[in-house]
Amino acid sequence: MSNLTIQPLTIRARRSEDLDQCVDVLREVRLANGYPMKWPSDPRAWLDHPQLDRAWVAQSSPGVIDGHVAVQNGREITRLFVAPAARRLRVGTALLDHVSVWAGGRLILNVVDKPNSAAVAFYEATGWRYTHTTTADWSGPRGEVVRLRHYVR
Repeated sequence: MSNLTIQPLTIRARRSEDLDQCVDVLREVRLANGYPMKWPSDPRAWLDHPQLDRAWVAQSSPGVIDGHVAVQNGREITRLFVAPAARRLRVGTALLDHVSVWAGGRLILNVVDKPNSAAVAFYEATGWRYTHTTTADWSGPRGEVVRLRHYVR
């Protein structure tokens, strides 16, 4: 258990100079939780994909990125992750609340359908409503079929 105490969070637009630190946090998340399922060949480009409408970071203090979220297609949450040291400190909730205000309405997201998934538990505990499951149009790291759970809020 971490002794980290999160100060009041600042949620702000992600800047290009944040990308290296975002990649470092994403690498920590990958080691801790396996997200993303497939490590991108260029993680900076994956985080700064041209199809993303907007992206934000959460900071508990200047220079420390605790979390990240992006939106694509006007209302679809993507690239949401929280540094392992900042888990259970409402960073993910704060990011999603911020995006909800920005979007001004209904949001959607897809999450890999894995048994005992912390992501699924988080979304369901924070008001997201499961709608259906589909097969992804991409495969897992070993070529396996990936199932996605779809949610709305």
